[in-house]
Amino acid sequence: MSTRKISARGQVPGFTVMSILDRLDRLRAAGRDVISLCAGEPAQGAPGAVRARAAEVHLDGTPLGYSAPLGIPELRGAIAAHYGTLYGLDVTPAQVAVTTGSSGAFLLSFLAAFDAGDRVALARPGYPAYRTILSSLGVEVVELDCGPAQRFQPTVDQLARVHAEAPLAGLMLASPANPTGTMIDRDQMQALAGWARAAGVRIVSDEIYHGISFTGSPGVCAWEADPEAIIISSFSKYWGMTGWRLGWALIPEDLQEPVAALAGNYALCPPVPAQHAAVRAFSPEALAEAGEALAGFARARHLVLDALPQLGWVDVAPADGAFYFYAGIGPVLGPHADASAWATALLEEEGVAVVPGDDFDPVEGQRFIRLSLAAGEEAVAEALRRILAFQARL
Repeated sequence: MSTRKISARGQVPGFTVMSILDRLDRLRAAGRDVISLCAGEPAQGAPGAVRARAAEVHLDGTPLGYSAPLGIPELRGAIAAHYGTLYGLDVTPAQVAVTTGSSGAFLLSFLAAFDAGDRVALARPGYPAYRTILSSLGVEVVELDCGPAQRFQPTVDQLARVHAEAPLAGLMLASPANPTGTMIDRDQMQALAGWARAAGVRIVSDEIYHGISFTGSPGVCAWEADPEAIIISSFSKYWGMTGWRLGWALIPEDLQEPVAALAGNYALCPPVPAQHAAVRAFSPEALAEAGEALAGFARARHLVLDALPQLGWVDVAPADGAFYFYAGIGPVLGPHADASAWATALLEEEGVAVVPGDDFDPVEGQRFIRLSLAAGEEAVAEALRRILAFQARL
């Protein structure tokens, strides 16, 4: 066994969802009929106009070598125009950084905005990659206990308390949030942004689920309240383009040169064929397809809501957006010690994969699970039938 050094940053925990997907592949290879409600991967895939353009660019002479580090002008311009259309915001192409998925945007943003030893606050439960990426960069993660009483979102009072203990450098927001689907409304965003501005704290706002909303609003962009925030988004969720690995960030002026320099060194540029195809994501046809997918997520969400009395789940997050359902299963654990054991038994006995909550909340998550509705209405309906049969045997 090697005695050579392994860095501390290389020993971050893995993402549980990926382990579950590996188990799903093995069960399917063995001939099992399994339903995955674990990954945030929209079943419909990329819009037709995007796929058609992707095929064209390989044949029509479109240059497919390196682009500029922050993306091709056409895509940066299309994203900037999208913010004018959807939010009434005046965004310029120079403020848009196209990245290798939202994951690339997080890495570049965190590197540009925070130093090792800085303190960054985020809600618990929350997307685990925030915690692991920040920790791997030497940033101190300050988790805010945001349960049902806080609608699973941070409050100004919580922030003021931890900032008084030791100053914060950053605040990570997510709306709609993963895993809970809860959203920050305009008044709450104004309050959080006002506090951050007064405290000198940089907001990083994850808005990759904007558009997937059941409230009539696509979501509140943090730039409406704080133009010095960093906005993260992606083509993966609303447009169903997960494997295309294309995201973006809106970058305030003081961080534009650092982000461009980091991007050129870390990734050279985002995937160029995907960039050219993604310009079509803003076409009327592509937006119409995304709207149809949203209607399907809404129907799947109602199936779960209607089944709640039978399911007996508690502390259910109000899933205003995204395509997740986060709920406490304490009353129905039966002989299982925790949510991980419950989810493992459900997968092995009924062929339904869900994610135990400890990935999102290492403190309280072992009594919660997350369901992804992205598999579609038919898959969710059959999964609920199997879950109820599983629980009836406990």
